[in-house]
Formats: sequence, structure tokens, C-alpha cells
Amino acid sequence: MRYSVIIPCYKSDQTIEHVVDMTRDEMIRLGKGDVEFVLVNDCSPDGGKTIRKLREMAQKHADVKVIGLAKNSGQHNALMAALRHAEGDIIIGMDDDGQTHPSQLSKLLGALDEGYDLVYGYYPEKKHNWFRNLGSRFNDLTVNMMIKKPKEVRTSSYFVVRKFVRDYTIQYEGSYTYLLGLFMRCTQNIASVPVQHFERESGESGYTLGQLIRLWSSIIGFSVIPLRIASIAGFFFAGVGLLMALFVLIRKCIDPNMSIGWPSLMCAISFFFGLNFMFLGMIGEYLGRMFLGMNKEPQYVIKETYNIPEEKGLQ
Repeated sequence: MRYSVIIPCYKSDQTIEHVVDMTRDEMIRLGKGDVEFVLVNDCSPDGGKTIRKLREMAQKHADVKVIGLAKNSGQHNALMAALRHAEGDIIIGMDDDGQTHPSQLSKLLGALDEGYDLVYGYYPEKKHNWFRNLGSRFNDLTVNMMIKKPKEVRTSSYFVVRKFVRDYTIQYEGSYTYLLGLFMRCTQNIASVPVQHFERESGESGYTLGQLIRLWSSIIGFSVIPLRIASIAGFFFAGVGLLMALFVLIRKCIDPNMSIGWPSLMCAISFFFGLNFMFLGMIGEYLGRMFLGMNKEPQYVIKETYNIPEEKGLQ
């Protein structure tokens, strides 16, 4: 059985070689030495340091495939590029910073051997800062609600998946990729196992607030629940507004001298206009993604490849 380790790389010239070496050694120790590495440089803004390091690794090791993207496409689109070039029967998703540590691979692979199609590693104790942890909790809540992820399944960027799930996943061509949503379209036979979360070997997380929001918003493409919430909220607030209007009218009839406050009126108008614009923006987001889909916006653009056959490389 062959294994593919896929890793999106972003400003990781100081860490990626050590991560790959540790993973290769661990796979050999586990008796799973038939392994390849598919490393995707997501157009790291580091003056070419990351792609030079990846190119050097590809020259030294025949089991290292390298894909260089022409522009930053985001972690999940970079993973999609790696999935399309992975040839293993089992695909392992990891990070480039050492936090998804190879020493925990036996736990994920052991769970997969129990018959699951997809296994996630989750962290009982995370080494992220409070902001990332808060964002992760919010993401879990919305994912559970919007794409009906089983509550007992906890996810992360550390996963092991079977080839048939990969084969169906890579058929998706939309530019807003959300791997969990795609995986769940293929299988419900999913498990999660606790793993230790290690400190970053070097540097800081490349995720900014804007990138985290962009990643979270990718969920929208896999659920119509936000539109249903908008409809329900619209009916609710319309009903509240009608009841308030009736209440004011009745009070005015009882007490003709009652004054109607201008500030409260403006607050109500501002609130409901804001609510309308928010829901219009949500609808616009769906329409915009449909527009981009019809215009075939690419998930990623491959600029260069190493140790990848020409017919499977640049597309």
C-alpha cells in the first residue's frame, strides 16, 4: 500500500525539510515506507526562500514532489492541488510547521485500520493563541449547524483519508474550496482521535483575521442554511415590527398626548436597514460565487513543478 503526505507550504523554508524528514522516518518505523510527499508552495511572500528550499528537497529526494503556485490561493485550494497529484492509496494531510507532529501518525492510521474512510486528529489542548482558539470554536459551532457535521467528530488540518474519497473530492472545480464539506459529500464514515498539539518549530502563524474569515466563509458554498436563517429572521423582525406598531397605535389611542420619540425611531430604522443590508450581502455572496463559478475562476494556477511527470504537472 502506498501513502501520500500532502503539505501546503507558506513561508516554511526553516521548517519544511525537518517535517518531511521526521515524517519519512516515522513512516519507515511504522512499516509504511512506500511514501511520497506532495509539497505545494502557496506563493509564499518570502522572496523565493520557500520554493528554493522545496526545489532543493526535490533534487535530493525522488519521493518529494513540488508544486509552485503562481498566486496565493489559500490553504484548502493548495491542498486540492496536492490531492490531484497524490498517487497513494492513503492520503495524509499535515501542516508545514511541525504542529501536526509525525509522532502522532500511528493514532490516525490505527483508527483508519478500524474501517473508517476518513480520520481527523483533534487537539484536546491547543498551542494556538487565544484568538485562533476562539475562532476554532466559532468555526466548529457553525460547521456543526451548516453542514451537519456529527458533533462527536472534531476536525483539524491533520487528517488521513482513503483514495476513493480523494477521487470524488477532486472532481469539485469551484474556487471556494472547503475540504470538510467535500469529504462529507463522499462519506459519513468519519472518526476523530485525540493527538498532541506541538509548538511551532519556527515563526508565527501565517493566518491573518481576513484569511480566517475567508476560510470560514467557504462553508457558505456547502449549505443553504444561512439563506434560511435570513428568511426566518426577516419574518421574525417583520412580526416584531408589526406588533410594536400596533402597541404604539393602541397607546396613542388611549393617550393622545403621548409623544413618539424621534431617537428611538431612528434607532429602529438604523437597525432594520442594517439587518436588510446584511441579508442582502449574504444573498449577494451566493450570487457572486455563482458568477465566479460560471466564469470558471481557477482554484489555483500552477507555475512550476518538480518530480512530477509533465502530463500531470502544469494544467
